[in-house]
Amino acid sequence: MGFFSKDIKTLDDLCRHVLGELYYAEKRMTKVLPDMIAKAGDPLLKRALDAQLAAGQQQMLKIEEIFRLDGGSACAVECPAIDGILIEAEELHGEIADSRVLDTALAAAAQTALGFTAGRYATVASWLFETTRTDCARKLQRCADEQRRTGAELARLEAHLNARAGGRTTMDLAS
Repeated sequence: MGFFSKDIKTLDDLCRHVLGELYYAEKRMTKVLPDMIAKAGDPLLKRALDAQLAAGQQQMLKIEEIFRLDGGSACAVECPAIDGILIEAEELHGEIADSRVLDTALAAAAQTALGFTAGRYATVASWLFETTRTDCARKLQRCADEQRRTGAELARLEAHLNARAGGRTTMDLAS
């Protein structure tokens, strides 16, 4: 489907399309995150990535429910944006030997994916509010809020990982 596809004629069509991309993104993340968890050295990062994996699995269930409420079944739509984010992350991770730097790169990749999906969830939620599908819109807004909360938690951890990768402790940053 091209950028200006004939298949997308209405806001409802656009919502279904982007929701399919979100479904695809969550499915891709649930396949990539176990490898990221295995590569992570920091126990807090492992825990954060594991929480992101569990949240992604829950998000997929919510997307499936929204598709059902719309009278259909979940249909993944290839999403080049998330593919690009994940391919870049996988290539970069393969080039990093220092475990502290690798942890920083893993956290950054997870943060990038979270930022992308949080924005998309919020966008589709706003479109659904416009189409009066407030039941579905509220579910997606909760997904966006959850993604943002997870992102904020990861950002706090990332500050610690960044300092450690740079050879400093968080105590050094305070002075």
